Formats: sequence, C-alpha cells, structure tokens
Amino acid sequence: MERQDDGGEAVGRLIHHDGAEEPGSPPLVSNHSGSPSQEEPTMMRRSDKYVPVPGEEKNSDININPRSSESIPMKNLHADHVSPLYPGLGPYFSDGCRRVDYVLAYHIQKPSSVRRRSSKFGENNFIRRLRRSLSMRSSRAPLQPKEDPEIAAQEQGTDYHEDDKRFRREEFEENLLETGLELEKDEGCKIPGIGFLKIHAPWNVLCREAEFMKLKMPTKKVYDVKQGSNLVEKVRLFIHKVTAPLHPKVDANRPQTLKSLSHPFSREKQHLFDLSDRDKFFDSKTRSSIVYEVLKRTRCTRAKYSMGITSLLANGVYTSGYPLHDGDIEEVNAEPNDRKLLYQEWASYSVFYKYQPIGLIRKYFGEKVGLYFAWLGVYTQMLIPAAIVGVIVFLYGCATVDDNIPSMEICDPRNNITMCPLCDRACSYWKLVSACGTARASHLFDNPATVFFSIFMALWAVLFMEHWKRRQMRLNYIWDLTGFGEEEEEEHKDHNRAEYEFRVMQKTMRLEHSTPKGEKVKLTCTDRLPAYLTTVVTMGFLIAVTFAIVFGVILYRISIKAALHMSNYPAARSNIRATVKTTAAIINLIIIIILDEIYGAIARWLTTLEVPKTDKSFEERLIFKTFILKFVNAFTPIVYLAFFRGRLVGRPGNYLYVVGSYRMEECAHAGCLMELCIQLCITMLGKQLIQNNLFEIGIPKLKKLLRKRKSDSKQEEELTNSLHRHEKDHLLGPFVGLSPEYMEMIIQFGMVTLFVASFPLAPLFALLNNIIEIRLDAKKFVMQLRRPIAAKAKDIGIWYNLLRGLSKVAVIVNAFVISFTSDFIPRLVYQYMYSPDGTMHGFVNHTLSHFNVSDFQPGTEPLQPMHLKHEVDICRYKDYREPPWSGTPYELSKEFWAILAARLAFVIVFQNMVMLMSDFVDWLIPDIPKDISLQIHKEKILMVELFMKEEQGKRLAARDNHNQDNCTSTSSANQSPPQPRSRPISHANCC
Repeated sequence: MERQDDGGEAVGRLIHHDGAEEPGSPPLVSNHSGSPSQEEPTMMRRSDKYVPVPGEEKNSDININPRSSESIPMKNLHADHVSPLYPGLGPYFSDGCRRVDYVLAYHIQKPSSVRRRSSKFGENNFIRRLRRSLSMRSSRAPLQPKEDPEIAAQEQGTDYHEDDKRFRREEFEENLLETGLELEKDEGCKIPGIGFLKIHAPWNVLCREAEFMKLKMPTKKVYDVKQGSNLVEKVRLFIHKVTAPLHPKVDANRPQTLKSLSHPFSREKQHLFDLSDRDKFFDSKTRSSIVYEVLKRTRCTRAKYSMGITSLLANGVYTSGYPLHDGDIEEVNAEPNDRKLLYQEWASYSVFYKYQPIGLIRKYFGEKVGLYFAWLGVYTQMLIPAAIVGVIVFLYGCATVDDNIPSMEICDPRNNITMCPLCDRACSYWKLVSACGTARASHLFDNPATVFFSIFMALWAVLFMEHWKRRQMRLNYIWDLTGFGEEEEEEHKDHNRAEYEFRVMQKTMRLEHSTPKGEKVKLTCTDRLPAYLTTVVTMGFLIAVTFAIVFGVILYRISIKAALHMSNYPAARSNIRATVKTTAAIINLIIIIILDEIYGAIARWLTTLEVPKTDKSFEERLIFKTFILKFVNAFTPIVYLAFFRGRLVGRPGNYLYVVGSYRMEECAHAGCLMELCIQLCITMLGKQLIQNNLFEIGIPKLKKLLRKRKSDSKQEEELTNSLHRHEKDHLLGPFVGLSPEYMEMIIQFGMVTLFVASFPLAPLFALLNNIIEIRLDAKKFVMQLRRPIAAKAKDIGIWYNLLRGLSKVAVIVNAFVISFTSDFIPRLVYQYMYSPDGTMHGFVNHTLSHFNVSDFQPGTEPLQPMHLKHEVDICRYKDYREPPWSGTPYELSKEFWAILAARLAFVIVFQNMVMLMSDFVDWLIPDIPKDISLQIHKEKILMVELFMKEEQGKRLAARDNHNQDNCTSTSSANQSPPQPRSRPISHANCC
C-alpha cells in the first residue's frame, strides 16, 4: 500500500508506528477519537508548505523526493523494524539510528474493547506513575514556577474536545515538519491511554538553530592554560595534588591545562570547528535545548488565536514534554553514559566526602543546574571553618562554666534568695538556687566568646559571598559564558506563558470591534489591579495569621505553666520550665512545617492571579512572595523570644495582662537566650529531619515498599525493563525547578547567620545537613526526576541579592541579640562601674530588685506560700527598679538607664565596626581572579589572531584565483585562431 517515487524509495518524514496494528495491514494514521480514519489527514501535499530536509544526512534513512507532486501517504513502522546497531529500548527512533531529542506525550482515546483488554500491568503502571509523581512533589514543590510543562497541563482544566485536540496536534506537527524536524509517533506503548511523539533534529536544523541561538561551540584551536608561577598558584596546585583522592573520577583522559577556543557557531565558518564526529559535536543537552527552542517558536494559527507549545500543554493538547535521559543506571550490561557516571561519582552516599563533578553536572543538566550545585558546594565548604569555630566557642563555654561567678552565685544555697511567684495565685515563692541548672546551661551559649563568634560570622558571610563571586567567574570562563549577556537571555528565554496568552486572547475577543486593526493587545496594570489588591490583602492577612498563631503559642505557655504549678504530681512540678520550653518549641516547629505548605500554595495562586507575561517574571514574583511568607513564618517565634519576651511583663503588683487574666511570661533569671537556643535547635533539626529525611526519603521508600508487597515484584521488574526509554522517563516525576532547593538553603542561611550569637552550633548542624542534602538532591535529579531542559545562566540571579541582604541584616540582628538578649552588656557595666573590687562578685544581687509582698494586687498573691521557717516579707525579681523603701518605689533606677545607654552604644559601635570590616574585605578581594582575567584577555587575543589568519588566507586565495583568471584570459587573447591540427596551450606554464 506504500506509494513510492520513481526511484522506488519510500517517502515520508512523519513516521507513525502503532503496536496495536498487525504487520502487513494497510497503513493508517492514528485516529484518537475512534472514528473511521479519513484520507485527508494521512496525506501530505506540496501545497502545505512542506519543506523537506535535504537527503544528505547520514542518519536519515527515509528521504523525500522534492520532484514528486503527488499525495504521499505517511509510512507506518512497527516495533520489529529495529536496526541491530542499537538496543530497541534505547533513546532512538525505530530505525535504531536517529536519536530522540525530545518527547511530547498526549492522551489517546481507544475503543472500549481495547480498553477492556488493557493488561493488569498497564493499570498498575498508571497507578504507580501517579503515586510516584505525587511522592516526588515534596514539601517544596508548590513553590516553583512551571518549568516542567506537565505541571501546567495537570493544573489546567481540559477545555477542548478530543477531536479538537487531535486537529491541533496534527497542525502543530505539520508546522514542526516544515521547520525540518523529524517526527515519529508511538501509540502502542504499555502505558494505557498515552501516546508519544518522538522528535529528532537533523544536522542542518541543529546548525541553523545553533547559529540563531548564538551557541558557543569549541573550535579546532586549543591553547595552553598557564597556571602562573606566583606563590598563590603554587600553593593552589599543591593543595590540588594533596586533595587528589577527593576529586571524582571523571574527565580522566582530558588534560587539565588545555582549553578549546570557543566561538558562536556559524554555518559560514564551519571549517573553524572540529566536525570530524557530527554525532558528538552537539551533545544531548544541546540538542534537546535546540529542539525546545524550535517548539517554542512554532505556532498553531488555524484557531481564533495563536497557540504555542506552552498553550498546547496547558490546555491538555499535549500532557507533557521532556528530553530523555542518556540511558539506564542499574543494569549490569548498560552502556557507559553520563547518567550512569553521575550516579556512581555523584549521586551515591558512598562518595559523600568527594567534590562534586560540576563540569559533568553542567554537561548533562545545563548551566543553571550546574550553578546551583556549585553554589551549594561552595556554601557547604565554607561551613566547615564556621562549624569548627562554633564548636570551639561551645567547648569554651563548657570549660569555663565552673569558673563563671554569676552561675556560682545562683547555685550557692548560702545566698538563700527568695524570688517572687512566676504566675498569679497558682505559683508560689521559689528559691533562686532552683535555677542553677538553667544558669549553668545558659553560660554555654552566653559567654564572651559568643561576641567574637558573632563578629567572625559577619566576616564569614562576606568571605562566603566573595568566594562565590570568584568561583562563579571561574565557572563562567570554563563554561564559555563570559560573553553571555542579558540580551541573549531575554531573546531566547522570555517566551509568553500560556495563562498570559489565554488572557490576551480573551481580551482580544472582548475588544474585537473597538480595537483598531494592527494594534497589539496586551494586559495593562488596570487589568491586573484586582489581582494586585488581592495579593496585598492576602499577604497582609497571612502575616497577621502568623502573628496570631505565635500569640496562641504564648498563651499556651502561660496556661500550661499555671496548670503544671497546680498539678498534684511531683514529676509534673519538678521540670516545669523544661517541659514548657520543649513542648512550645515542638508546637512551633509543627506549625512552621504545615504553614510552609499552605503558604507555598497560596503564593503560587496569588502569582497566577497576576498573570505574569514570562516565566522569568513569574519566578521572580513567586520567589518574592514565598520568601516573605516563609521568612515570617520561620522567624517570628524566634524574634519574639529574642527581643520581646520578658520585656513586656511589668513588675510584681503591676503586671501586664493580655486576653483578660493571662499574665505575660518572664524570662528565666539567666535570660531568654537559653530558650532562644532551644527554639533554634529544634527548628533547624526538625525542619531538616522532617522535611528532608521524612518527606524526601522516608515517604517514597515507604510507598515503594507497599507497592512491592501488593504486586509481584519479579513480574513488575521484568515488564519495567521491557519499556522503552521514553516510557521509563514518562514514569518519573516532573522537574519543578530549583527555587524549592534554593529557598530551603536561604532559610537555613538565615538560621546560621541571623541568631548565631545564641546558637554557635548552628553551622555544624547546617554542615551535616548539607552533606546529606547534596547527595539527596543528586539522587533525585539523576534517578527520580525527568531530565530538565538545559538552561543557560551566568549567575544565581535573585538569590544572590537575598543572600547579601541577609548577611547585612545578620550584623544588626546579632548586635541586638548580644546587647539586649544576653547579659553581656549588664556584666560589663557592673564590672567597670558598680563592682567594688572590679570582679563579678555581687552581680546577681545587683540585677535583682526588691518587692514588698504587701503590695500585691488583691487576688494575685500565692494561694499556697512556701513552707518556710520565716514569713516572706520581701521577694526579689529581675529588674533595675527602686526598692519599696525609697522615695520613688518601683520606678526605673539609674542603673537601668546606664545599662540601656551602654546597650545602644554597643549596637552602634558593633554594627559600624563590623560593616566597615566587611566592606574592607569586600574591597580587598577582587571579584575576578587575576589568572581568569589574564586568560580571558588571552582568549580575546587568540580569537583576533585566528580571524586575522582566516582573513589573510582568504586574501591569498582570492589573489591566487585572480592571478589564475588573468593568466587564463591572457593566454586566450594571445592564442591564434584555432587550427584543426594545433596543439592545445598548457595553462600550467602560464602560472
């Protein structure tokens, strides 16, 4: 039934094979609606503006005869038409030669009889895909812009009938054929109801698009990268040799001192590039990105409004689109590929101590993903000295706890200091010696070394930012991104989003008669004003909800403390403070994790309401909203403990009450720093253990274990191994972008820097978490997610600005923590102003004020006073107030104002001193390493020399041709009229 041209060669570029057909049956085009096939869709005519791909391709075994003007039926290939060159399950077309560069999946509607005959594996496979895709949507997934097209397709309702979708697919595929791409359909797969369109870009399309996209490709020119001879370079080379066992075993055959000179690809200058192996000149990452660029430019125009690939995916015409992974990982006989190498040298927990293969990550996933993991590696590496210094500070506190005079005074029972009740009625008087344990524990984190550590961490943040800028410039040089500018980013990345196109279409139809012809319709601020108002109101409401929840936890602490004091169980009354602190911190942690999920979904919804035009605008707006909500959610309880608790209390006899009879809570005698430390510790460990280990490791493994118990694991494994590469990748989770990963690290960076004065062990916990996080993310990218579309980027974008802002805010926050939360300033003031002997003896008594118990307000005195040998007349409380026998009882004393002045002065001096030191370090360290700037300059010179030699060669060739033409014309003019027996003149003698 195949129609052939004069040469007997089968014609057709769209190859369609359906496993449901029987071999030898007449060729049919896929009929998605189940109706009889029509002849017109199966024909391709020359009048359809069909531009054939030239037949010079060595990978193309099906060519087009441009002279044929007849209707050509599309050829059907079956699964058994496989070349023995490659495995039938590899990432190739059915001929086994042409590589699949991109895949589009779509729903197909089969007859009911076919659906009833679907295998049990197909149903289980669909359920497994659904479960796995859900499990891959971790707690951070809702924060992401729709970088994977399937996200848009799943969230958007289906507005088109199946026939409409099929017609749009056919038009889109015809337009793809006109661009020169080669297509092949597969509707006989083992995933029920899913069809696949496999796309291959031939050589001429790759060259054309590479020139259009200005892709830098390596030329034949290779030059020597000299490391220099100065002391710094020698030290760097020595360190590199010492740490050789820590480097991954990749790129072993390539000399490290050689680099190819790169230049934007040009078809006119193909002789400059090494095209000896065309199959490897454009790697799989570059090929898929080129095909995706073509897909984004191709439009469907038969409808009332133009639809691109984003609109087709969002409206369910196609359900997903993705490039394929290179190959399998766990198979013993699997061919060597970059994916398997990444799994062995990067995504395995056994290589946690090694550096990351950043070059291979960039080669496989693209520059944007490579920069994220490079930044994460630099951040983790810089945490090592911070963690070491933090541990030293903590050990210093442990070593000096027995020498701390204030703690010794609190723990000395001879002082016999009676303290005022901590709550009304239910609480009784208590002895200060009972706070001995809290005082000793507070010294571990509240000692003179924490001031040094705060200064150190401020400078550490600056050094980290400078180190990353230098590392980023080095990667830009190695990856040939030094000339990659914003114009190229805007030109090739900023395509309109599907929601924006849909809203513009609605506005166009609404203003069809009132808009002048030729005027482009777009969304204005007036169109988005309701969405902006909704965003502002909703964000304010969510922040108010966060404050209300924190206030609710405060009321919980107050009420549970009173309840425990009234308890008759001795065990409940023994550790009231520890119980209240720990349970409140755990409640805060649970609330933070839950609100993270809710706020992420609401931030995405608000951003969608605003209908941003491009993906870049969508991502930046989403990051801004999510960062504000998550930052407020994570740090509001910590800010309350650091700066507000114990300061809005009042005094005995005149306490501050909220919500009726709830008395605001006080700090322990040693201050609120210990409670702040507990809150930070539980929040950091809880978020890392629950969100990372439980959500990303535990739940997927639990679901996998349940699936194995319910199904026959051997049969499922055999059938899974029989799937094609595009079918296996379809079962993986969609790539949702990098913003969740960045957001988690930004919040952690805030935990490490903002309140590090109260928790010196924070860098250590962050370091341990990041060592696991790198390998966890690597395994997720390599094994559990579809391969992302490679995206170029020369920096980490808005995240750098957020990091820099946090490092600046951290200086101010730590200054206030040291000054107002800890007792560092009161100790200094006492030692140098009020101590009789210049020591800390008498400091505890100096910080306690006196209160006459007869001045209690009616109904607030203790119900059950302590059974003491003497009646309590005076109790003590922590504050700087006048005694009851003075002329102004209970008023703030002059010591309070002196200490307040010292605190404010310390904040100003600390902030300006650290900022000045940070700016000096920033100025001292250049952003671009000296060797990199020299190499960039050398590259420019070599490029100029290369083009000068080329121009010189062209001039010499043109001169030779000109001389040869002159010689030929001269000899012709001097030649006598041709004689029958004359001898022909030799041109060689003339030149």
